[in-house]
Amino acid sequence: MEIQFLGTGAGSPGKFRNVTSTALRLLDERNSVWLFDVGEATQHQILRTTLKPRKIDKIFITHLHGDHIFGLPGLLSSRSFQGGNEPLTIYGPKGIRDFVEVSMRVSETKLSYKIHYRELSADGMIFEDDKFRVYAQHLDHRIECFGYRVVEKDHPGELMVDKLREAQIPSGPVYGELKAGKTVTLPDGRTVSGADFLGPSQPGRIVALLGDTRQTRNAARLTQDADVLVHESTFAKGESKLARAYYHSTNIQAAELAKRTNVKMLLLNHISARYTGKMALELQQQAREVFKNTRVVKDFDEYNVPFQKITAEGAQK
Repeated sequence: MEIQFLGTGAGSPGKFRNVTSTALRLLDERNSVWLFDVGEATQHQILRTTLKPRKIDKIFITHLHGDHIFGLPGLLSSRSFQGGNEPLTIYGPKGIRDFVEVSMRVSETKLSYKIHYRELSADGMIFEDDKFRVYAQHLDHRIECFGYRVVEKDHPGELMVDKLREAQIPSGPVYGELKAGKTVTLPDGRTVSGADFLGPSQPGRIVALLGDTRQTRNAARLTQDADVLVHESTFAKGESKLARAYYHSTNIQAAELAKRTNVKMLLLNHISARYTGKMALELQQQAREVFKNTRVVKDFDEYNVPFQKITAEGAQK
């Protein structure tokens, strides 16, 4: 599981930051890529990465401001020409379907795949398969806006081969059945349970990706115990009144949220064009005074989301 930033700027594109788009690379987990927001020229940014548009099968839109959706028509069209024939699902506030369909109709664009739409209204779980759950919560912005919480399901524990050998259980297909937690009958008549030969399960990882927002209780529901929090930082320390007036957050507010909800890593994006070079580093340093493991991200930055280490007793480190 990796996070790659395709655009980290706020409002309009700049020389060093494109507008918002974040890719969650799940190639090892489910051979797919999920996008969170698709700002203008996202497909141009993708050309400078190893991402393949045909691998994108889910797009999560936080809200309908242009710097978060103006890249959608071009990306969806190009996906048709780049081998993307599998269906794609778009999640987002009411209106996202109209935006896409009007764009496709007016431009007479014909897609080689079907788009499924999930226009959100209520908070809660919006997707589940055998590996992941995704939750959405309303945030506090000038228009309807959502944040997303991606929860990976726990991985089964490792098969304790040494213990199997001690029990004189011969290797072979039976190991696979025990790894799956099944109860099997051995050739010598013994009945054994896979649960007795599995180490502690590996907790899945949690990634929270918030849209533009003022501080709200729902943010804490999304971010609690997250391994990684991607949070906007449109304003800096000392600008909380401005942030509230414009329905945004400061770097300090994001850091305080990360600390309060036991987040492991905070990645700040949606950076105003006012903060370039050293000023962007100042945003990072200010936030680190509150929450040490904070980084201000740049376009094309990549971050691996690590598993938390599990001790023999099953406790997290």
